[in-house]
Amino acid sequence: MAKKRKIKRAPRGQWSKKDLNLLKKLFPVTATSKVAKKVGRKTDAVKKKASRMGLKKSKVYLRRIGRA
Repeated sequence: MAKKRKIKRAPRGQWSKKDLNLLKKLFPVTATSKVAKKVGRKTDAVKKKASRMGLKKSKVYLRRIGRA
């Protein structure tokens, strides 16, 4: 059986610069659940961090999902 590769992350609760940059890039235009998978965190953690950073979903994204 093949071994699963572990995702390298910063210590619990801390966000690496790579994850923060990815969050800034993806959050406005990507579903939160997909961003969470990409950075290896729970959806609620991504929502909370994005909110603290002042990130919001773009108007284009909201229109695309039918919320604007």
